[in-house]
Amino acid sequence: MLKKILSLFLKPNCPLCQRAADNILCQFCRANLQQCRLNNCREYWQGDFPVFIWGNYDDYLKRTIAAFKYKGNQEIGEILGEWLAKAWLNSGLYSRNQKITVVPIPLHPIKQKQRGFNQVELIAKRFCQITKYNLQCNLIKRVRNTDAMFGLNQIQRAKNLDGAFSLAQDYSKFQSNSSVLIMDDIHTTGTTVNQVRQILLAHQIKVLGVVAMAKPVWKEK
Repeated sequence: MLKKILSLFLKPNCPLCQRAADNILCQFCRANLQQCRLNNCREYWQGDFPVFIWGNYDDYLKRTIAAFKYKGNQEIGEILGEWLAKAWLNSGLYSRNQKITVVPIPLHPIKQKQRGFNQVELIAKRFCQITKYNLQCNLIKRVRNTDAMFGLNQIQRAKNLDGAFSLAQDYSKFQSNSSVLIMDDIHTTGTTVNQVRQILLAHQIKVLGVVAMAKPVWKEK
């Protein structure tokens, strides 16, 4: 009883600005994050390997993902996953009844141990809770601990990721009548998700496309 009474007066601080927050983030930060959302999340949903993007990897969304990944604010993943799921369902691309399996990009075990969690898995868990899609975190495994991709061009990224992924033991549990949505947090050149796609296609697993929280904005100089 005392705990409930105190919770009415002692609200947790927003992990982004330290203001009082009713639900993980304060209203100020939520409003700023919503400004990063794309007007059309289906803008890149085209071609053989379409991509569904929630927002621009710039300003507040960039800072939020950094706070999520590198400062241990795991609860932010719930909000990002929820917003991504609602945008996906509102897009009308696929129905809740379609057999879809979400496969998040895995971290190497060493990196996951250092960070304490896989941020893409946390987004995917909330995404699947809302969409009712199947979640399979262990279908793909990262077998090589690659270098950071920041600053690498597309050729260097491809070389860095060569042989980095393989099919995991959970392949035997995969439902053959299901199609895969690959999930990542940031979609840059698409090199990472394409590596995973090629492995899935080699095992006759249908890939619908990619869902990601953010994509960098390329500004003309």
